[in-house]
This record gives sequence, C-alpha cells and structure tokens, in this order.
Amino acid sequence: MKKLLHITLTFLAFCLISIASLAKSSGYEIKVHIVGLSDTTCYLGNHYGDKQYVKDTVHVDQNGWMTFAGKENLDGGIYLVILPNKTYFEILINDEQKFTVETDTLDYVGHLTVTGSLENRLFNDHQKFLIQKGIENADLKSKLDFYKDNKDSTAAIKKRMADMDKEVKQYRLKLVQDYPNTFMAKIIKTMQEPDVPEAPKDAKGNVIDSMFQFNYFKAHFLDNVDFSDERLLRTPILFNKVKTYTQQLTVPMPDSIIPSVDTIIIKSRANKEVFKYHVASLANYYETSNIMGYDKVFVHISETYYLTDEAYWADSTLKEKIRERVNKIKPNILGTPAYNLVMPDTTYRNYRKLYDIKAKYTVLVFWDPTCSHCKVEVPELHHIYDSLKSKGVSLEVYSVGIESDPELWKKFIKDHNLDWINVSDLYNNTNFRDYYDIYSTPVIYLLDDQKRIIAKRLDPTKVRDFIDRDMKEKK
Repeated sequence: MKKLLHITLTFLAFCLISIASLAKSSGYEIKVHIVGLSDTTCYLGNHYGDKQYVKDTVHVDQNGWMTFAGKENLDGGIYLVILPNKTYFEILINDEQKFTVETDTLDYVGHLTVTGSLENRLFNDHQKFLIQKGIENADLKSKLDFYKDNKDSTAAIKKRMADMDKEVKQYRLKLVQDYPNTFMAKIIKTMQEPDVPEAPKDAKGNVIDSMFQFNYFKAHFLDNVDFSDERLLRTPILFNKVKTYTQQLTVPMPDSIIPSVDTIIIKSRANKEVFKYHVASLANYYETSNIMGYDKVFVHISETYYLTDEAYWADSTLKEKIRERVNKIKPNILGTPAYNLVMPDTTYRNYRKLYDIKAKYTVLVFWDPTCSHCKVEVPELHHIYDSLKSKGVSLEVYSVGIESDPELWKKFIKDHNLDWINVSDLYNNTNFRDYYDIYSTPVIYLLDDQKRIIAKRLDPTKVRDFIDRDMKEKK
C-alpha cells in the first residue's frame, strides 16, 4: 500500500510539474485591432538596449484585425506594434501573453483599450497620463514665456509646474504601492531618480560642500535599478539609465569613466545576460568612440572582463581578436611615454632618435606619399608647423614615411619643402606598428617635452588648436 501511495504521489507530482511547465511555455497570442487599417502587414518588435528588433510579422485583414502568435512565450519587455508607415505604439509583455489590444489610426495611444492584461492597462494608463501632463506642461511653458515680465504670474506658473511634477511622482508612487509585483511597477521604480536632501551647512548657514547634492544624486542614482532582472534589457529604460550614469553623471575623462563602468558591470553580475550585455555594449562604445582617450576604457574592460574567465560567451577566437586590439592600443594610451623610434633619414646614413628631440611639443606623423589624404594633410601640417615656429612655439616634427617607394617619398619631401625631421622605415625593421596604432594614414600623435602622448589621431588643424589650448592652460 505504501509503495502504491508513493508511486501515485510521484506520478501526481510529475503531472503537476508538467502542467506548470506547459502553462509557462504555452506561447503567446496577441490580438490587435486597429480601426483605419486593412489588408496590409504589421510587425511585432522589441526593444533591446538602444535598438529595436522585429520578432513577428502578420497580415492585417480587411477589418483591421491581426494576431501575433507563437508556440514559445515571449521574453518580458516593452514591445512595439509597428505599422506599415513605420510608426508604432508600445505594449508590455510579462506573464500575460494572451490579450487583445484595440485602437485606431487617429491616436494609437490615446484611443487604446486592453482586454485580458492588467500589465498593459497599467502601462497604457501611465502613457495617457504622461501625455496629458506633457500637454499641460507645454501650455504652461508658453505662458511662462508670455508673462516673463510679470513676477506674480511667473511665480504662479512655476508653482503650477512644480505641483505637476509632484502629481506625476504621486501617480507613479501609487501605482507601485497598489501593484508592487507587476513588471510595470519594476519599470516605474527603475525610472525613479533620488530625492536629494539639502546640502549640509555650517553655523553661519554657508554650504559646507558645494558638490554634496551632485555626489548624493550620483551615489543613489542606481538604487532602484534591479540588475538581476533581464526583462529590463528589453526596454529602453535600463540603457538610458546606464547612459546617464556613465556619460552625464561622470566626468568625461578615462580615469573617471572606468570606476563608473566598473560599477555598472559589477552590479550586472546579478544576471548573466545583463552582465554579458553591459560588458559587450560598453566595450564596443568606448572602443569605437571618436572621443580621444576613450580607448583606455576599452582596454580596461577587455583586460578585466573579456580576457578573463568571466566572459563566458567569448570563445578563443574572439578573445584573441580582443587581445590583439588591446596590444595595439595599450602602448599609445594618452599619458603613456611614446616608444622611442630610431630611423634613418633621407641619406640612409644618419639615424635620428625620437627622444633626441628637445622641444616642448613633438608632432609624430606617419604618412605615405601615395595616400590621397596624406597629399592634402601633410603639406597642411607643414604650413601649421611653420606658422607655430614663427610665433616662437617650441615645436618639432618627427615625420615617418611608410609603405612607399623610397624615391617617391624623397620627391614628395622635396616638392613640398618638408624641412623637418624626415625618417623612414619602409620595411618595418623597427616594428613601429607594434607600438603605434596605424590602420590608416596619415596618423598624427602629439607628444609633450617628456615624450608622453598628450593627443592622438589629430588632423593638422587640431594639432594647432590643441597646442594653442595647452599653452593657454599652462599659462
């Protein structure tokens, strides 16, 4: 009897697990009715960071009905119903995967109704509320400009605008309190910004720390962000939060950015997909940025996370590519002493050392006379060189000819009267490419009097501007 009971209970447990699993992966069925649309194609897309991807494609019948359906559940996030004219409206996907949305082409959000999804009702009500407050706020701003010379009117308008901000906060707070376990509540909490207290003052009422409020705001900016919830990746909210933290609340210098990036990535360890996304997206952003010096951040991310066992998604091929890129960048990070070059001049008898140059500024340029950009920029650089020298600027140019016929190189120097230090290493005997990141020409580095790299990848005009600015700052 006991054995039979055990088998029965085991079978029952198995059935319950199977039913639960079936319910969880029973797929999605989203019916959408749009009045004013017929016999066309629409798409279901989803946010992922700052990008959007198409998930499903359906035909719209003559009455404006369409059904997005699939056997597997959709991952939670904010999705987009995309119309033929590329406009769209958003819906929320969580546990409720079978519901109906109805609207029209006159006002997708304002006329939208939802059946069978509490999450989408909350989401849409929130959208409508914000749209209404946005209209009211725009009206107040126009009145503020109209009554700008009337102190009483402007004071009243500003008070109304402040009250409106409070209304929005109270609306969101109530939503979170009334529906704490919904994905919508999670989204609202993620959007929240910290309430900053008054800065501490001394006995005379003077502010002790002028940076207190900014530092407090930044320190608590991520308090309500749940990095363990990968659904937030499929919304634009987490991306914007991280972007604000790393780009607006952080001093735009590599040594300041690195701790902020580490803060994001360390918090992201709470979920492997969130971790993967932030390591990959931040590495890509700082590697490809046009802002000088940001490649130092890429090197840090690569060495700390990619080139270790943490980057579980990175195979040996990817790691090797990243390692090669790091090895190219690391020797010429801003502030790093430039690698000393020793190369022959046009006589091929005299060898000139980069570190023998005694000047406050040294321009190191790599170029090729057959390169179309070099034909324009090298003569322009020489003109700027002459101009700065005539003003008494302590400047020298170490000009390296690469990848060309020696006679063409000499002819170009003669034709353009390049009376600076001209050297060449046409056969890469010095392995200079291992120390200077040269993937196009010309490449221009600016060194200080200690031969530290203070600027790179400049065009000739920026060389002049950077030197002028640096001299003013030092004065």
